[in-house]
Parts: sequence; structure tokens; C-alpha cells
Amino acid sequence: MFVYADNAATTSVSKTALEAMLPYLTEEFGNPSSLYAFGQRAKEGLEQAREDIARCINADAREIYFTSGGSEADNQAIISAARLGARKGKKHIISTAFEHHAVLHTLKKLEKEGFEITLLDVHADGVVRLEDVEKAIREDTALVTVMFANNEIGTVQPITEIGALCREKKIPFHTDAVQAAGHMPIDVKAMNIDMLSMSGHKFHAPKGVGVLYCRRGIPLTNVIEGGAQERGRRGGTENVAGIVAMAAALKESCEHMEENTAKIIPMRDKLFAELSKIPHSKINGSLEHHVPGTVNMCFEGIEGESLLLMLDDRGVCASSGSACTSGSLDPSHVLLAIGLPHEVAHGSLRLSIGEYNTMEQIDHIIEVVPQVVDYLRNMSPVWDELQKGERPHLI
Repeated sequence: MFVYADNAATTSVSKTALEAMLPYLTEEFGNPSSLYAFGQRAKEGLEQAREDIARCINADAREIYFTSGGSEADNQAIISAARLGARKGKKHIISTAFEHHAVLHTLKKLEKEGFEITLLDVHADGVVRLEDVEKAIREDTALVTVMFANNEIGTVQPITEIGALCREKKIPFHTDAVQAAGHMPIDVKAMNIDMLSMSGHKFHAPKGVGVLYCRRGIPLTNVIEGGAQERGRRGGTENVAGIVAMAAALKESCEHMEENTAKIIPMRDKLFAELSKIPHSKINGSLEHHVPGTVNMCFEGIEGESLLLMLDDRGVCASSGSACTSGSLDPSHVLLAIGLPHEVAHGSLRLSIGEYNTMEQIDHIIEVVPQVVDYLRNMSPVWDELQKGERPHLI
């Protein structure tokens, strides 16, 4: 049996998204910046997509900017807020220790330019505390950026409360919603969100297309120069086919969110319940504040890379963390941020399921994961030492 259980890395393109994009690859392939009617028909598709996406998050269409994905949207949002703050003498930014690297690396770059960065603790449950955000705010704070849902452990942050605090303090608030968009309700007005990033391939649109929502009144700094596209804020001919597909996929995901969630949560909970029976295993992150489809666990005495390769051999596609760091031998910065020791963090497994998965597939995962964990432990000198009592168990 083949089981794709890495939807947090990427999803398949839905039939709805594919059908929406095909005409813009074959029949309506004009450049939306062209003045003739053929190009303007492409522009009409582009602007309809903008309106559809805005409606999904309760924004104005003029607040939607198309990007190449979540990473570009994160970069532009953070750099824009930083430049705006610097003009006012504010060069302090607040974020968390377990953000996606698109955020963390951008902050590191700004730190080299003289900005001061405060990375908040996310505690053992993987949830930032509102009081920690409030304590970190200073007179010179230019931006608070906190991800909506963590890409590795699936914990959801108190976005509405953080947004309300930032609105009260008149500080721009950005959230990386790449793992939430299409899977959880988002209302940028009710949640007091000033800027938001999303990526189409996380909710059944093609790769290479994303969105930056930016509330009117907040000036954007260009990170890509070249033309007047996206109201002069992002140079380059728009990926019309991808954008139209993204709008169709997001609209479909939002319309079916309740029924999808009702299907996914029982599968997720069964994985947690059954895999937790493996001795010396640990669930990572709060289950109370959690996205529907992400399961993240650690198994003591094994290496995550070996676990993934052997699961692949048994037909299960999974990961040990973010797809963007899959080539790294270092333990996950997310798991270290919630206080796991290196030895435990190395033995992590992320399973991320979606509405296309079935309970039969879940049962297959439940069957093969204990077998692989047991096999790897039997050949592990570390596990042998743990069993003999020569070193203490950490789980």
C-alpha cells in the first residue's frame, strides 16, 4: 500500500484547481499587463482570483498581493515592516524561536543591519504565551511576527489575542499562515492581522505561487524590482494560471473545511492513540491547540532519517520536520525550541494527513511504524545501552 502522509510539505493539485488553471495555459495565455483584449481577459482572471482569495480571509481585494510562495511573502512582509519602523526610529522585532526559516533567516539578515530581534519561548507545549508577547513589547518595537500554526508540530498560536494586543499598541502584526490557510478559519479583520502569508501548494494548488495580505495603509517595500505589476509592489509577470488555480483551491478548501476537518481529526487521533503505545515515545506539542492533520512524535533510541527511509520502503511518505531542512543532519530547531534534548529530537517523525487519506491508510501506518521502530532499536547501540541501564531514558 502507498500512503502519502507528508501534506505539510506539499499537497497534490486538486481536480478543481487543475481545471481552473488549464484554460490559462492553453487558451487564455495572454500577458495580463497587455492592453489588447486578449491580455485583458487574462487580467480579468487574475483580478477575479484576487477577489476570491480576499473573500476567503475577509480582506479587501486591493490588500492581496501575489508572490511566488510563502517564503517570498514572509520576506516582503517582515522587510516592509522593518523599513517602516526604521524610518520612525524603531528597530526592534518580536518573533518566536520556532518560526519557519523564511522568517528566522530574514530576521537574522535584519539583525546584521542593526535591528534587535527578540525570539520568544514557545514552552513545552509549543504555544507562545500572550503575556510573553506583552512583556517583550517596547517603545521601539516595529513588528510582531508569530506563525499561525507550526509547520512541524502543528500547534496553533493565540493569533486573535496577539493581534488585538498589537492593534492596541499600534504595532504591525504579521503571521505566517502557510500551514493554516485552507485548513483553519481565517478572518484578518476579526483576528486583527495586518499582514499574512500563505502558499498555494499547501492546500492543493500548484507549487510556486503564494499570497501576501497587507492591510491598507501599511506601505510595502519591494523585494523584487522590475515592473509595475501588483500595483508596483512586486515586479514580474504574474503566474496567472497558478494564481487562478490557487484561488480555486483555496475557495474549495474553505467551502469544505468543516467536512474535511471532521474526516481528518479521527484519523489523526487514531495515529496519536496507537503510536503512543510504542514504549518510550512522545507526542510533541499541545493537542488542545492543534491543526487537524499534523502528527509529530519522537521515538527514543533511533534516528529519524533511518526511520523515514524504512517507512518509504514500506510505502509510507513522511518526514522528520520541515521539508525545507530535510537535507540537514541537525535536529529540528522546532523540537529544540520546545525543550527536547538533541538525542530525543533526532528521533522525530512527522505525519501530516489530509482529506484524501483514508482510515485504511492510517491502519497501514499504525502497522508499519512500530515494526520499523523495533527493528531500528534492535540494531542500535544507544538503545542497547538504554535497555541495560547504562544511560537513563529521556522519554
